[in-house]
Amino acid sequence: MTLLGGGPAGASAAYHLAKYSAASGASFNITIIERESRIGGRSTTVNAHDDPRFPVELGASIFVKVNRILVDATEDFNLSSFGIKSANAQAPGPELAVWDGERFVFVQYSGSTWWNIAKMLWRYGLAPMRTINLMKSIVAKFLKMYDEPVFPFESLTQAAQDVGLLDVTTSTGEQYLKDHSVSGDFAHDIVQASTRVNYGQNLKYIDALTSNVCMATEGAMSIEGGNWQIFDNMVSASNSRKLLNTEVKNVERQKDGSYVLGFDAAYGKASDSLTHQSFDSVIMAAPYQFANVTFKNALQHIPDSIPYVKLHVTLFTSPHLPSPAFFNLPPDQSVAKTVLTTLPKDEEPGKGSKSCGSPGFFSISRLDTIANPTNGQTEYTYKIFSPKPIDHRFLSKLLGIKHDDESATVTADEKDVTWVYRKVWHSYPYEYPRVTFEEIKLDDGFYYTSGMESFISTMETSALAGKNVARLLHDQWKMSKVEFTPQPWDFTTRIG
Repeated sequence: MTLLGGGPAGASAAYHLAKYSAASGASFNITIIERESRIGGRSTTVNAHDDPRFPVELGASIFVKVNRILVDATEDFNLSSFGIKSANAQAPGPELAVWDGERFVFVQYSGSTWWNIAKMLWRYGLAPMRTINLMKSIVAKFLKMYDEPVFPFESLTQAAQDVGLLDVTTSTGEQYLKDHSVSGDFAHDIVQASTRVNYGQNLKYIDALTSNVCMATEGAMSIEGGNWQIFDNMVSASNSRKLLNTEVKNVERQKDGSYVLGFDAAYGKASDSLTHQSFDSVIMAAPYQFANVTFKNALQHIPDSIPYVKLHVTLFTSPHLPSPAFFNLPPDQSVAKTVLTTLPKDEEPGKGSKSCGSPGFFSISRLDTIANPTNGQTEYTYKIFSPKPIDHRFLSKLLGIKHDDESATVTADEKDVTWVYRKVWHSYPYEYPRVTFEEIKLDDGFYYTSGMESFISTMETSALAGKNVARLLHDQWKMSKVEFTPQPWDFTTRIG
């Protein structure tokens, strides 16, 4: 069988299918076809200054202790993890602040958890505790999807109904909080800041399941060197055949129920020939709408196209701290290490590509302090999430850099901004309220994992989708008692 995509869902499917097979004596030959040169999908790191000592998460940055699959894999593969660390305790500034484009509506200084909770209760009353209790109730329902009798599930819609989450997915975050006596400043300042940094959406439009999951931050952690290592280890442990830099161009179902895939083993290079290979089963572990695959005979069910957030990620290093003037602060006041955003109270929340509003960005984070590998000077590593490209003028203003020539460009060659990396992602869907979710089985022997993304889009839920499909495929084998025996590999058959 083959997996199209080596991200969290594909890696998890391969890993768990291999585990189920080992336990039952089933025989699956697994091939993973991935058009990038690496495993991990949207979980990937970039090295600041191209120095492996300074990896920076470009995509999925953290997971939390309730993420069973990722936490278990971290332990199984003996990977080193760390909690969310301060961007240097020695560096000045509060730990976190929420900016509405005009002023900071919330500031959290370093200190004990109890002190921060006391400040929250003083500022927002019982709203924080009510929100935490709501979140815990919703997470408890979601976790039922991992175990029998719900798991494995052939229908995501039915599974959501069985665990009692449809009333959450059909409501907006704003309305759901109001219905549970959480509204006003806490929803606006804190919950909306969380939905914006995590999903680029405002509370008025995002679904209540996603907005509540955003608040489940207890035990947040990352893998030292990059979270992609979880999925790379999953693939290695599955003993799957990996075809990297390879793009599937077409799929044709045969009369015997197998699928012939035509794929280009030179993705990104000029090539007029395709390699063809037959597989008994296919798992599409990537969004259908971005796959660019031609189906020569239509699948029984074709996934709907859904809108995705187009997120601009800007990483850079600089010896400068953020300018207080950029945030309308006095010159002697330091800017927080993480700046999230909400909207001015008199600004109507935007939807879709207009979600960001007047702040102009979703978040600015000072991630770490490093030594420039060329000259040894102390620098700060930054990450910005925004709906549009971050240009040199924005960076100049953010860092308080003044040029005699207003048209002067701040580039990675200058002393003020020493390294820049930009990436545009279709990072996650716009998580709008919905009643039904995408089918898991698109045809006999053809499975799909990315329907999970419109339910909750995280590394963990993608891994759950992969594990679920692996179990369905394995159980189908048990029912039929038919061994899957793929044809021998033959790279000589080509068309051009």
